[in-house]
Amino acid sequence: MNEKIDSKVIDEIGLEQNFLGSIEAGKSLPTEELPEHPMPANIAEQLVQHYRLNEAKANQNLATFCTTQMEPEAEKLMTDALNTNAIDKSEYPKTAAMENYCVSMLAHLWGIPKSEKLYKDFIGTSTVGSSEGCMLGGLSLLLSWKHRAEKAGFDTDDLHHHLPNLVIMSGYQVVWEKFCIYWNVELRQVPIDQRHMSMDMDHVMDYVDENTIGIIGIEGITYTGAVDDIQKLDRLVSEYNKTATLPIRIHVDGAFGALFAPFVDGFEPWDFRLKNVVSINVSGHKYGMVYPGVGWIVWRNNTEDVLPKEMRFSVPYLGKTVDSIAINFSHSGAHIVGQYYNFVRFGMAGYQAIMNNVRSISLKITDELNKFEIFEVLNDGSRLPINCWKLADDANVSWTLYDLEGELAKYGWQVPAYPLPKNRQDTTISRIVVRPSMTMTILDDFLEDLKMAVHNLNKVHGDTELEYNIPSSSDSTAVSNS
Repeated sequence: MNEKIDSKVIDEIGLEQNFLGSIEAGKSLPTEELPEHPMPANIAEQLVQHYRLNEAKANQNLATFCTTQMEPEAEKLMTDALNTNAIDKSEYPKTAAMENYCVSMLAHLWGIPKSEKLYKDFIGTSTVGSSEGCMLGGLSLLLSWKHRAEKAGFDTDDLHHHLPNLVIMSGYQVVWEKFCIYWNVELRQVPIDQRHMSMDMDHVMDYVDENTIGIIGIEGITYTGAVDDIQKLDRLVSEYNKTATLPIRIHVDGAFGALFAPFVDGFEPWDFRLKNVVSINVSGHKYGMVYPGVGWIVWRNNTEDVLPKEMRFSVPYLGKTVDSIAINFSHSGAHIVGQYYNFVRFGMAGYQAIMNNVRSISLKITDELNKFEIFEVLNDGSRLPINCWKLADDANVSWTLYDLEGELAKYGWQVPAYPLPKNRQDTTISRIVVRPSMTMTILDDFLEDLKMAVHNLNKVHGDTELEYNIPSSSDSTAVSNS
């Protein structure tokens, strides 16, 4: 029976609401133009779900720093808050209050005394990711430098002699390059080398002069998982400032580390306990454990010398006015609600337990990588939970880490391989980001697949097999549940 059933019959027998019997299920999804007619919501949902089938499973994505799992209670709160606009503080005063609570909690977590208060002693704001926080931190450094330079008699319009510059290590996040391009600032990169996977403190001050608006210390370098020695940087800046015409300041790009380091041991002071640190930004959607879309920045004090007046815009709030600092305007308050939920839900003890679990998983990865005897671990997870490794110089294999990336992808795992920044771009590394949602069970599953991936590559390339508990071929079908 090949006769085509007309739409009236489909509607009469109820197939239109049934996904498999719908007209839309037999057509390709629109990609370039709006479809002429609407479709039932349940069918649209199913089609979009089908379109996403080949995307990586969240728990197998070991490349991303971003949160991929939140509690159902948090998801409900965020869903209920999706229709709020965080920028309208007078219309949504409770969302604005939760934003202030989060800023205050972060400020005290980062070393500001508990006796000091938001707006009176320090100031901060939520942002759309840590990139906006970086932009705001960079802008406050630039504008405050201009004010100090003009008071010192500099002609800041004379860019031939007074082009502002920003000093940072070469493994920076791309937002800093964008900042410098957008605001006509020279980006001065302190290169990494064989001995320095973070900022080279022996040479960083060689890049500083009277036109330096500030130095960026990174508490969590994306490429390697290393951290800059910001305590030592603070000492170097203090010494420089004793004789400097224009004293310089430090902004800490807290990246992912600023919501990890406060909860575990092994970190020297890196935050507002250091006198030259004037601002810190962090990503809330990494180890703050909120879905992508939220970041934070805090300035050490609420003075125009640190946060210039050009960056402050007064908005009404509860019968008075407060400063609105963020670059972005309309965006949902859902992520602020999610961040506040996490802070009150887990508290200090909860975050400590979670982050110490994360660290233990990262340390186990290092132990297992060393058993292969073909990898050289560059970052072992003993501080930040990022595992980076390269093929050892004496590894007797014919394949590359790019081959390993592809082989692991067959099991569903996303483990990127990429070159290090300039001066070491000839070195290719692999990286795993251990997120709070990664349990030891997930890791055990990954390790079995890693063993099989190496085994398969050795077999294909004719390399000698080493002894690292590879299952026999007869067991290979049972190795992975990925």
